[in-house]
Amino acid sequence: MLDAVGPVLRPEDAGYDAERLGFNLALDDRPAVVVGAEEWRDVAAAVRYAAGSGLGVGVLATGHGVSVRTDGQLLVATRRMRRVEVDASRRVARVEPGARWQDVVEAAAEHGLAPPSGSNPGVGAVGYTLGGGIGLLGRRYGYAAEHARSFDLVTADGHRQTVDADHEPDLFWALRGGKGNFGVVTSMEIGLLPVSRLHGGGLYFGADDAERALHAYLRWVRDVPEEMTSSIQLMHHPDLPQIPEELRGRYIAHVRIAHCGAPDEGEEYTAALRGAAAPLLDTVRTMPYTEAGSIHHEPPDPMPTFDRNSALTDLTDATADALLAHCGPRSEAPYVVELRHHGGAYARPDEDGIPVTGRDAAFLLFTTSLLEPGDYRQARAEHDRLHEAAAPWATHRTFVNFLGVDDAPHTRVATAYEPDAYARLRALKAAYDPTNLFRVNYNIPPEEQPDRPDRAPAEPHPH
Repeated sequence: MLDAVGPVLRPEDAGYDAERLGFNLALDDRPAVVVGAEEWRDVAAAVRYAAGSGLGVGVLATGHGVSVRTDGQLLVATRRMRRVEVDASRRVARVEPGARWQDVVEAAAEHGLAPPSGSNPGVGAVGYTLGGGIGLLGRRYGYAAEHARSFDLVTADGHRQTVDADHEPDLFWALRGGKGNFGVVTSMEIGLLPVSRLHGGGLYFGADDAERALHAYLRWVRDVPEEMTSSIQLMHHPDLPQIPEELRGRYIAHVRIAHCGAPDEGEEYTAALRGAAAPLLDTVRTMPYTEAGSIHHEPPDPMPTFDRNSALTDLTDATADALLAHCGPRSEAPYVVELRHHGGAYARPDEDGIPVTGRDAAFLLFTTSLLEPGDYRQARAEHDRLHEAAAPWATHRTFVNFLGVDDAPHTRVATAYEPDAYARLRALKAAYDPTNLFRVNYNIPPEEQPDRPDRAPAEPHPH
């Protein structure tokens, strides 16, 4: 018996399909049970039911980070748990697991503050933070996980507990980068930042200037201050009416700028990059932080996508040429390519040494493409060719929040962590979730125990 305030849905029930689907539609799964949690007690009841029924537990907030199939497992949908409370005196927000970053941004803005949010305001705040969190303020303030103050979560025994630096510090360490492997978070406290506006927007360069713009961008980032967070996207825009006329049906190099320092300084650096070529469209301006989602202008509608990512070292003109050979204006690349500039605060280890990778990365290389559900072979080959071309500049690490539906094997998940951190995560998994109840995710398997070889989990895989 599964008693919950929220709906408990099975495949034959009305509302089941709406409850099980999220933003990334790449996996069209049919979990055995979906629990539409309205409060932490629903989560606890779901975890206890799954443990007693031999089901794995997965969590769906916004569904951007689809990982493995949920067929036959239990899915906790947290979208109803969307409350955000701001304590301006402490500069802290308490956030429930269904809240999106836009919810937190708007609540914090009333007090002249901002959260360490991502580029897409529709992404779930809690899941993003559990994976480290690379955002618009990151080069100045670091990973979102570094600003987490505490988590309330339901652990594998079905009980709720609060963890922070003083209570279960090992578990608190693991949650700040270990994603959903250690429990279901029912709320988090996260620090807010003294930011109310940005100098930001986009510079959109056409095909004739794209190569020049990429080379100029890679030179430009060498001298920008930590207050400047930026990226460049390369893509063929579809010829669709919802695309701005200047970009419709064209190949575009889109430079995204988010400067959280003095606007005059932000404009000075932007002008230097703007001089590389004449942009087709220039949206850079001083804006309230509540409009920061317009900088990347990411699509709001659900779609099936295939993703790949690699952490890269400092890039050169040779790197740009290697990438452009696969995804330049004269290519027929079926994917979107993005380079996000790292360094700055990302490069400085925090005092707890939380398990996020990328301290030695200068860039994140991310590729994404539309996908027919269930068939990854062609997409895998296409993306792999580009990442192999970038291999001479790779650190051989990945970022867990940017893993895709083909990245579920734990050998791939392990590339999102440094070896010592991954070994510690596995040991903590064995301590807090020895049967791998929380396995419907980018899974970190428990460390094998000499007296319990049965604890080693079956390899999760999306196929």
